Amino acid sequence: MKKKLNLETWPRKEHYEFFKQFEEPFFGICVRIDCTKAYKVCKEHNESFFLYYLHKSLVAANGIESFKYRIADDVVYLYDEIHASPTINRPNGTFGFSYMDFYRDFTTFSREAEKEIERVRSSTNITPEVSGGNVIHYTSLPWIDFTSISHARHFSFDDSCPKIAFGKMTESNDGSKSMAVSIHVHHALMDGYHVAKFIDEFQQGLNE
Repeated sequence: MKKKLNLETWPRKEHYEFFKQFEEPFFGICVRIDCTKAYKVCKEHNESFFLYYLHKSLVAANGIESFKYRIADDVVYLYDEIHASPTINRPNGTFGFSYMDFYRDFTTFSREAEKEIERVRSSTNITPEVSGGNVIHYTSLPWIDFTSISHARHFSFDDSCPKIAFGKMTESNDGSKSMAVSIHVHHALMDGYHVAKFIDEFQQGLNE
């Protein structure tokens, strides 16, 4: 479900009008996220680390209204919930885009996500059968401890979905683990303040 945002009463109306005119309206921030506790929890409970941190990021994003804004035909909509469209690597070195519904309960999310992972890995299609504007585009690069990242963009395509990339998990001498996380968002819909809120919420979720 979605509802149309009233731009006349939106405090960011002028920001929206300003940034929506840019050829490249996305801005990106790259940070390191501590995942020591999260990785330990996954190992102790035999859970997928990838699905665990993916779910925590969705929980964080769904708790921040600006991450649920999308632009369609110059109208800003607020979605009730947003879901995930992560890339899934295949044994042959290719990948496919997937679609995973958001469930607040991790067990349910993990069970349904595993089905989607299997579907993508057993197919040759690059695009998911189901998707939409109310998703976050995710990618994981578990081989690379990156410090910055850019995304392929089709500038004529009306796209306002956030793009989040996860890097290689590394371990420090003291045993703590961390990974790079890149967040690219549409500047007409949010600012650095909102990205900072997401980062804080995501980190808190991983620390639980």
